[in-house]
Amino acid sequence: MAYVDGFVLPVPRKDLPAYRKLALLAAKVWREHGALEVVECVADDVRTGKVTSSPQAVKLKRGEVVVLSWIRHRSRAQRDRVMKEVLADPRLQRLPERMPLDAVRMFWGGFTPIVER
Repeated sequence: MAYVDGFVLPVPRKDLPAYRKLALLAAKVWREHGALEVVECVADDVRTGKVTSSPQAVKLKRGEVVVLSWIRHRSRAQRDRVMKEVLADPRLQRLPERMPLDAVRMFWGGFTPIVER
């Protein structure tokens, strides 16, 4: 059964080009190690809610935008293998000195799909 890693994070709007460049490199690495799909999305129609929302979840600041990403794998076992390889890949060891995102306010997790069409 498929497995999906999901990520929600804040990115300064002015840093979107740098984030995209980093995301393209990461997607290449993930795909080379076996990920089936890597998708990066910038919030287009996301509002702050009364109780909860993506902007509230990442404590969005003025000038930032929410990014939603996911990586699709064949299975949890395959994802665990890919994750280990990706984290050891030297291309991702040379990250920018100033990251174009705030990883402290990012949240993520692994998910087993229950509906796929």
